[in-house]
Amino acid sequence: MKQPVFIGAATAIVTPFSGGQIDTESYLRLLNLQAESEIHAIVVCGTTGEASTLSREERYALYQLTHAYLKGKKKWIAGIGTNCTSASIALAKEAEAAGADALLAVTPYYNKCTQNGLIRHYTAIADSTALPLILYNVPSRTGVDLSAESCKILSQHPRINGIKEAGGSISKVAKIRALCGDQLHIWSGNDDQTVPIMALGGKGVISVLSNLCPNRVAKLCKACLAEDYRLASQLQCKALPLIDQLFCEVNPIPVKAALASLRLCKNELRLPLTPLSEAHNVALQKILSDYLILPE
Repeated sequence: MKQPVFIGAATAIVTPFSGGQIDTESYLRLLNLQAESEIHAIVVCGTTGEASTLSREERYALYQLTHAYLKGKKKWIAGIGTNCTSASIALAKEAEAAGADALLAVTPYYNKCTQNGLIRHYTAIADSTALPLILYNVPSRTGVDLSAESCKILSQHPRINGIKEAGGSISKVAKIRALCGDQLHIWSGNDDQTVPIMALGGKGVISVLSNLCPNRVAKLCKACLAEDYRLASQLQCKALPLIDQLFCEVNPIPVKAALASLRLCKNELRLPLTPLSEAHNVALQKILSDYLILPE
């Protein structure tokens, strides 16, 4: 049986910008919020971190900065996914050199490769590094859906540790679990599906919501791990209005607006992403305020 990279909640951390450049001061502020929380891991340069707009040099700088700041306080996972296998391998090697604990690779977008192509892509990445690799399936963004049958084949690789499943189908999660067991650990990639996925044996969530309230997301996962699904479902439902608003426009547009309102970073994104519309922002701020003043 493979040991999971982490158990519980991981934060898919945003990448703050100022004047078009990475805002290092704000990034360290966000890292500190996570490091001092009960969160179990941090994902750097993922979708929420606007990785597809970052240069290779910027990614490596974030890898190094994260490792130096955390100093072993939390595990950190490097997003290395691109739509080019050789580019992903290069990033995997740089992340390993920077001290990452594991890798996360989204399915190759735009190319729309076959299942055989996906298997070969992930196998090549896993063969190139000594680090555990987490697959990331989010077909709504990439146009490619990694099948449960492909997951079973990939689960046989010793360094392919698990999958962040954000396809939205609980039935698909159940099928992956049935086919792969503990040879491929499952993490929810959607904040609104953490409880049902963990009830099926998932190990936790890679969360957007935890950028704002890491301890609350960690508490929800802890309740699931204790099999207290009554409490977990209450926590999930209480968070649902805010989760919905965090995805009213494409991630990370809303979460950047929320973090800016908390004075944690600027509300700056890289094109083609643009700031949250005024109508959505009014609703987000109201729900954010209501949720954060609720007792934990």
